[in-house]
Formats: sequence, structure tokens, C-alpha cells
Amino acid sequence: MVLLYPISSKMAKVETYATLQDRPREFLAATGLTHDEFARVLPAFATAYAVLYPPDQTWEGKVRHRQGGGGAKGVLSQMANKLLFILVYQKTNPLQTMHGLQFGLSQPQTNYWIHHLLPVLQRALADLDMAPERDARQVATSPLTLEGAPHMAIDGTERRRQRPQDDTAQQAHYSGKKKAHTDKNILLVNEMTSKVVYLGPTEPGKTHDKKATDQAPIAYPGNATLDKDTGFQGYEPERVLTMQPKKSPEAKP
Repeated sequence: MVLLYPISSKMAKVETYATLQDRPREFLAATGLTHDEFARVLPAFATAYAVLYPPDQTWEGKVRHRQGGGGAKGVLSQMANKLLFILVYQKTNPLQTMHGLQFGLSQPQTNYWIHHLLPVLQRALADLDMAPERDARQVATSPLTLEGAPHMAIDGTERRRQRPQDDTAQQAHYSGKKKAHTDKNILLVNEMTSKVVYLGPTEPGKTHDKKATDQAPIAYPGNATLDKDTGFQGYEPERVLTMQPKKSPEAKP
């Protein structure tokens, strides 16, 4: 018989920005940002938070009648912890229960904060001109594309999702490559800056990379180069020099 014991608050280790300040490698792995990059995003995140959730209003958008800041202080009371929370969620895509355990939150609290903070992060990145382009027709003129030489790399990325209840949806989202139900997005990266230039629409995991790209034709700048893998075999956009690695003839079949 296997006995499961609840994790007490004393046993659980709550992650905060302060606990990760002296652990740069773990911080980069968890958030995708260095400490310097985090410091550049934080002021824009705080500004976006104040715009979306004014201090003179409650979280529900009603006029506040009492001064804010009263009551117990939660683990996400500091703006740095709010940014850390949403960055880790976006980078690692964990189950909400597991994500909450890292921050001392219940699953309902975690769900609330994800939906509360995601619009803030999106607005902050847009204000910093760091948000990837979502319109494939605008990629050629995007500042992220034109930063440095137009050397690009394209790839498909998949993330696990809950198994759909509908049989047709189950088949569409089942990825034989990942052996799981997934959602897929096409990413275009500027190889000079390592920044994501374009984020394609979310497609079922079974969708082939090339098909997903053909459904939203990307406008490339002139004289661009594009690295691709075999998932994009036959993808040859106009005025773009594509490069695809080939299997060595000496490799074993």
C-alpha cells in the first residue's frame, strides 16, 4: 500500500526572486532571461501592471474605498515575484498544481494569477518592442526581423496539453513524434539576436510543420537566409536562400 502525505508549508520551499538572485544558471533555465534582461523587463512590467490594474481600483475593477496594501502579504506581493511567476510558467509550461507548489500557492490561486498576469507580460513586451509578430504578412518589416542581418531559423514547437474528450479532437492533437496530445506553433527566430521574430497560430499537434507554415505564408525581407530542418522539406519561399542539413552518406541507416 502506498501512502501519500500532504506537503506541509514548512516542508515546501517557496521560490522567490530573492532566492534565485545568486543562482544565474538556474534563473536562466527557469525564465529564459538573464538577470540583466529581467531587470530591463521589470520596469515595463510594473508600468503595464499599473495601467491594467490601477491602484485606485480593486482587482475586480471597482472603485477602491479603502487604502490598498492591507491584510496579509502574499508571496507575489513584490512585482519581481509576479514577473518571475509568469515567466517561469511561460518557459516551463508546468501543470498548474506543480507550478503553484513552487510558489506556495494552491491550484485555484495559481490559475487566478496566470490569467491576471499574462496580459501584463504581453503588454510589457509590446511596449519594449520585444513581442513577436503574430501577423505573418508583417514579418518583413518587423523591427525584430531587421535587427542585424536577416539570418533566420524556422522550426515547429510543441507543448503538451490536456487530452481532449472528443474523439476527433483527440486524433487531431495526438502527436506521434511526442507520443502525447500537444498544441503546435511555428517559430521564426532571428539568428543574429536569438529573438523570436514570429509566433504562428496555435495548431493541433498532428499538423505537419510545413502545412502549418503554408497556412500562414510568412513575408520575408529581401536577401534573407533561412535555416530549416526536414520538417520543412519543400518549403522554399521566394527571394530566400534556404539551408537544410543533409544526412551524412557515411551515417548508418
